Amino acid sequence: MDFGVDESFEKAAQKVREHYGIEVPGSRIRRVTLKHGEQLLENQQLLEVIPEGRGPDWIIAEVDGCMVPMVTPTEGEALDRRKSRHLDWQEVRLALAHPWGSRTPVYGATSGDVEAAGQQLLHCVIRAGARSTSRIHGVGDGAAWIRDQVEDKLGLQAQFTVDFFHVSEYLAQAAEICRPQNQKLWLQQRQEELRTNQPLRVLDALVEHLERAPQPDQDTPVADCYRYIEKRLDQLDYQGALEKGLPIGSGEIESGHRSVIQDRLKIPGAWWKKENVDKMLVLRTCRANQEWSDYWKSESKMAA
Repeated sequence: MDFGVDESFEKAAQKVREHYGIEVPGSRIRRVTLKHGEQLLENQQLLEVIPEGRGPDWIIAEVDGCMVPMVTPTEGEALDRRKSRHLDWQEVRLALAHPWGSRTPVYGATSGDVEAAGQQLLHCVIRAGARSTSRIHGVGDGAAWIRDQVEDKLGLQAQFTVDFFHVSEYLAQAAEICRPQNQKLWLQQRQEELRTNQPLRVLDALVEHLERAPQPDQDTPVADCYRYIEKRLDQLDYQGALEKGLPIGSGEIESGHRSVIQDRLKIPGAWWKKENVDKMLVLRTCRANQEWSDYWKSESKMAA
């Protein structure tokens, strides 16, 4: 099963043959791997209440979504199974948390809705050691569901900051209109204003360049940037975060997407049934959380 969690099932069969000299078909590895994923899911109990007591001063918490290729059977039967299924990309969500200063995050993942993602985030925060005395620093892109889940699941213990580099992408596009001759300098000035909690000055620099009466299908990078910042003025406390030594970027969750999800679920040619996605996600997070040996010890006890 180890190989099936990290490689395609056919490549896993090759590795079993190379390492152990045993012929095991990929279909068998698939069944065994997914069976273990199903068992992990059945035994998963998400923590829901941050305990009382003294914990780390700060817990870093991030959650975000990425797209995974999924296959959905269509109604009716067809002789050619390729014609009786629907292929598309659907979102799965990854959460992580760790005490500030730690380089070992706790991961959780789901193919469920934003509520399920919020539950995974809360579970990770508690597993990371959060207690009633801890503050939680949430950071992520500007998607409303991320902020909403941080506020809903983590309450007054949490603060949310929009990813600085995500805002900078909007500013970089606006710079092409606002200062076409010196875009880099203009962008650096706006970024410094954000870092020193002067977002209103950023808005002032944008307002005189707002697109007037744009035509249908016309790009409006300045107006887009203005609206994006104006709607998130309470999520831009970069100065406060930097003074505390807290991150203002969500690169950690993006890196987690690659290592925990995409390296296995987005390999070339792979399409997943929805009911199997969460089985693979729980296996991948089990491995990423360094709980693999504990799982196998519990398996050995049950088999004994």
